[in-house]
Amino acid sequence: MIEKLELNHLRMLSALYEQGTVSAAAEALDVSQQAVSLQLKRTREILGDPLFVRTGHGMVPTAYGQLIQPHVRQLLALVHAMPLPASIPLVEVERTLSISATDHAQRLVVGDLISELRRAAPRVRVKVSNIESAALVRRMQEGEIGVAFTTSGYVPEGLLTIPLFTERYVCVAGRPLIEGPGSLPLQALVAHDFLVVSPAVPTFDGSAGQWFEQQGLRRRVVASVPSFFMAAEYLRQSDMVAFMPSRLLPCEGLFEVPLEKYPPGFEVVAACHPSAMSDPLLSWVLGHVRARFAPAR
Repeated sequence: MIEKLELNHLRMLSALYEQGTVSAAAEALDVSQQAVSLQLKRTREILGDPLFVRTGHGMVPTAYGQLIQPHVRQLLALVHAMPLPASIPLVEVERTLSISATDHAQRLVVGDLISELRRAAPRVRVKVSNIESAALVRRMQEGEIGVAFTTSGYVPEGLLTIPLFTERYVCVAGRPLIEGPGSLPLQALVAHDFLVVSPAVPTFDGSAGQWFEQQGLRRRVVASVPSFFMAAEYLRQSDMVAFMPSRLLPCEGLFEVPLEKYPPGFEVVAACHPSAMSDPLLSWVLGHVRARFAPAR
């Protein structure tokens, strides 16, 4: 039953030890006498002892009440000694920061972040995992993941998002598809086999599938991979084409395919659980990445 003790019970016992009466304890705690009496009753039930008895001079502890008095004092002292989050300098924070990110965000956001964290918070270890969306809310709520860097379309409801930058797509292939100046018509582009990147859930739709349909065209997707890094490797070894984020280019062994028009880009965001906003380390992380990608004024 002792595990049912609450902080209010300990504070009430401490006040009774110090004040000696229910009325004085209630005044010290700024609560009613009835509240103190009810807490004392509940504490007696939990510990199985009267704890205090009435005498002509007020309330005095029983033998058991005297026995636990130093423990009550010690527990309250430990609680009061707990540091507040903002009172811990970032350089002294010692913990693990778990980051979930697409390979695109790992390249453009996480690398610089780790470097800056080594300077600002040298005792913080960083654990990076590939992006996921199905269990992201639960894992953030349970503290398994602190922050995610991904595209806005992969952020489930229930999380806060902070826009970082907008990325545009470039069409690439493992060999030049046109000679000289000019651009490749979309009708000619869809004659080639496509590779798509689908980081969270494997799919052949890709980010531009609906856009091609809006152009009255249908492309043929023959391969789906989970990362742009692997997409570049496969493109070098094949005759497929793909759309790559512009900030990952130039890339050795890949050739840009100029087009008449391009599918819309995507917004890269930082995502976190609402409870993270009170975490000084995560607040620093979010502030740093937001400032790094803020447009120049």
